[in-house]
Amino acid sequence: MNFNTSYNKIITDENLMETIKHGSNNYPFRFYYDNLALFDFNCVEWHWHTELEFVYVESGTVTFWIGEKQFALSKGNGVFINSKILHRFYSPDEAVIPNFVCMPSFIAAEDSFIYQKYILPVISSSLMFQIFYAEVPWQSEVISIIRQIIDAQDEVSCCELTTASLIQELWKKIYENTDITYAKGHIDNSASSQARLQLMMQYIHQNYSNDISLDDIAEHARISKSTVLNLFHKYLRITPINYLINYRLNEAALLLSKTEKKVNAISYETGFNNVDYFCRLFKKHYHLTPTEYRKRSSLVSCLQK
Repeated sequence: MNFNTSYNKIITDENLMETIKHGSNNYPFRFYYDNLALFDFNCVEWHWHTELEFVYVESGTVTFWIGEKQFALSKGNGVFINSKILHRFYSPDEAVIPNFVCMPSFIAAEDSFIYQKYILPVISSSLMFQIFYAEVPWQSEVISIIRQIIDAQDEVSCCELTTASLIQELWKKIYENTDITYAKGHIDNSASSQARLQLMMQYIHQNYSNDISLDDIAEHARISKSTVLNLFHKYLRITPINYLINYRLNEAALLLSKTEKKVNAISYETGFNNVDYFCRLFKKHYHLTPTEYRKRSSLVSCLQK
């Protein structure tokens, strides 16, 4: 089967754009057979990419955050995530989610009539995602095609040809049944809001070790504090200060697992000026003390070798 079972961590740049390359230039498609239990804390953290993404819930229940929306999908349902849309997945238990990503050009070449007429209008619209429920007739047909694409990855011969054919069939169903007639102003506002959000997130990522405030974040984005709060709540369901704290904790966790630095040094390096406060927050967030987290990471690393 054409998938990567070791792909269990999202790596992004300062703008939360995923840095891994999916597929190749001559075959911009990649299939993954993911189990959320293999990801840190059962979570695929916030990220975005230029590829289109299709996710099928094979088992378990998964909570999705896509753009400004949050919803849960159970076994047998699926979702399409449009290009360049922020998203995050989580399941409290084991959840198997076969998924595949592809560049829009995999459906048709960018300079083609098909791309201009049937692909560009969708990826340029304000459509962030489309849920597919098994009980809705046309969406059930889409799920069937998604499952055929998943099964096609097992084929010894003609896997790529079968996949490409089914992807076009899948896109046709979405194009025929999805409303993409949005006002241009709404599209522009959505893009502008996400751009400002990414600008603020980048500022936090670059300055998390310093003492930064809501005023600093607002000033950097040249918007009011209330607008900062609204954008973080709308898209990430979190306050900017809590996002900052969580990012610091994530960086601390990386240092604990990748270095031998002492806990108090890591605390100060990641912007926490009080070690006891850092340890309390870390345990609340990860349900482990920093020392316990380091030991667990070391054990996991040994088992994977």
